[in-house]
Amino acid sequence: KIEAQSADGRHLTHLLDVSNLQADDLDGEFLDKLGVHWYQPTILPVIGKLVAGGVAQRAGLQVGDEIVRVNDLPVADWSALVEAVRSHPGLSLILEVNRAGLALRLAVVPQIVEESGARVGKIGAGPKVDKAAWQAMLTEVSYPPGEAFHQALRKTWDTAAISLKMMGKMLVGEVSLKNLSGPITIADYAGQSAQVGLVSYLGFLALISISLGVLNLLPVPLLDGGHLLYYVAELLKGSPVSERTWEIGQKIGIALLGTLMVFAIYNDINRLISG
Repeated sequence: KIEAQSADGRHLTHLLDVSNLQADDLDGEFLDKLGVHWYQPTILPVIGKLVAGGVAQRAGLQVGDEIVRVNDLPVADWSALVEAVRSHPGLSLILEVNRAGLALRLAVVPQIVEESGARVGKIGAGPKVDKAAWQAMLTEVSYPPGEAFHQALRKTWDTAAISLKMMGKMLVGEVSLKNLSGPITIADYAGQSAQVGLVSYLGFLALISISLGVLNLLPVPLLDGGHLLYYVAELLKGSPVSERTWEIGQKIGIALLGTLMVFAIYNDINRLISG
């Protein structure tokens, strides 16, 4: 179910048939597979930021450069530039650049990156974004205190349920472990959300807190959920679990959490390397 607001302010609800989607479709561009594309203001092909030491910076591109053509083909907007770069991994591209009225021709070779099983090109550059245009697209919804409390509880419950479902799908192999994120990715996203604004930052912190809360309640020794499991076992058998059971449980918990952390940090490092 997708809830939306039309251009004239009407509230609309759409039901989508997702019965033909497979478990693997949850990875990558899920909305694209649904046929849903977000509207966004036209982003001009102007360099707004560069990855230090990246392909674009090494080629001589600078912040403020406007990409006019790629291999003699005109570039209308940033998405056209991205498509040209992504479709030429490891192949030389000639960029015609307008730098404060000065015409330049620069050669770049997009870095080859594995993404969802395909090879794509990246150059380590981001667009110059008109923040005012994006802010104009936002719709702010306010609730009275009582309704706000109810919405907060509902949102917390929904987020916890989604986190639990995703963990379950990872355990049975329906969702790739590549979706796991560790401290590096969390810190990166925290910084990005803080740049957007206080509300986005607090929302991100809430998401992380809820996800960690769900993880902590799993019946895994060392976690609070593991202690609850022992208490339930004690209630059922009428006596505390043996010291040997505690010891084995601790070892299992350490092994599970250690493996989880290794996977998460590996994914973080892999994302940094692949850009």
